[in-house]
Amino acid sequence: MSRTIITRLILPCLMALAFALPARAEIEVQDLGTPGGVDLWLVEDHSIPFVALEMRFRGGASLDQPGKRGATNLMTGLLEEGAADMDSREFARRAEALAASFSYGAGDDTISVSARFLSENRDAAVELLRASLVEPAFNQKSIDRVRGQVRSIIQSDEKDPRALAARAFDQQTFGDHPYATSKDGTLDSIAGLTRDDIVVAHRAALVRDRLYVAAVGDITADELTALVDKLTEGLPQSSDIALPGEADITLPGGATVIDFDTPQSTVTFAQPGIDRDDPDFFAAFLLNQILGGGGFESRLMDEVREKRGLSYGVYSYLVDRDGAQLWMGQVASANDRVATTIEVIRDEWAKMRETGVTAEELEDAKTYMTGAYPLRFDGNGPIANIAVEMQVEGLPTDYIATRNDQVDAVTLEQINRVARDLLDPEKLSFVVVGKPEGLSN
Repeated sequence: MSRTIITRLILPCLMALAFALPARAEIEVQDLGTPGGVDLWLVEDHSIPFVALEMRFRGGASLDQPGKRGATNLMTGLLEEGAADMDSREFARRAEALAASFSYGAGDDTISVSARFLSENRDAAVELLRASLVEPAFNQKSIDRVRGQVRSIIQSDEKDPRALAARAFDQQTFGDHPYATSKDGTLDSIAGLTRDDIVVAHRAALVRDRLYVAAVGDITADELTALVDKLTEGLPQSSDIALPGEADITLPGGATVIDFDTPQSTVTFAQPGIDRDDPDFFAAFLLNQILGGGGFESRLMDEVREKRGLSYGVYSYLVDRDGAQLWMGQVASANDRVATTIEVIRDEWAKMRETGVTAEELEDAKTYMTGAYPLRFDGNGPIANIAVEMQVEGLPTDYIATRNDQVDAVTLEQINRVARDLLDPEKLSFVVVGKPEGLSN
């Protein structure tokens, strides 16, 4: 059996092992910096010859220029479509021969790059990854193919009530901020994108002074710092395009109806949220768990589904974007029941503000959230992903060790004060896509 075939068989086994390892009680994070000025975190683990690498470039699709919406997303989709002297097939062939995996994604606030590779193939894998980041081909054939894929997504969203609700909500809420429009762009905007537009988006988005890096696995601090400087050599140090800043959020209360021919209405709702750095964040986190984040144990699920049978499911969640903080939720209900569903959600929102939560509810939420947290650290890949997101959020390296203590420190008095201060039924705004009875703009 050839060495290449053996390697192809080994990596899936090692990745499966990496994901199957028991949750780790203690994770030691090293805060490092490269000679080239890139900050990075490392969790060293030499138990298996495998490394997970995560990179985040702040800015993401919000860096799209006027009239060029969708350029950053399209550019990101092209990073694995050939680089240097390789076309897309050759790039994929070399990655497969190295038993390496790379993935790239564009979000509203970040560009994400994920890499997984064996220790024995580390240098070659990093060189291949570097080519995709620093020397992407952006050939016209690939641009047209990926553009067609994005076009299909946009056309599909035009028929998807949930996507329509999200789009209408964003337009209503975020004004002239990039968040107000889809990172995919529109059919017209992506049709007009040229290769030069893609190159401009690349130079604006992939810059070293907005880069965060985390690695977990079989690599030392000295090896990692050298690897990252080599990997990012040739990327611009900075960009002339500024980050967009805070969005001017509009949440007027009431319901906005988007007419769509479907027997079931899809609903997105939100009120102002809370910043991750706020001292009351963990109280709000637990409050949301009790209100709508705890599945069948939440108040919303109990009132909407269990007691009244208005929907199969309803949930809420905190959103902390770079430029906006929201407390959001989603539900779907039959057109003749959606007005009642919204009324019940509003009532529960107001009830929790007025009466707060019980000591039992708080303790149950703490037990679940502290017990579930260690289960997230079930392999090199998830740990690397969590570590890089911690950097983006500005959290300290000891956050993993102290997070559950911060959850446990929330008192009944604090959480009920936060319920009174933060919950705002008057600003709770609903966007409804369907033909809801008893609702109108």
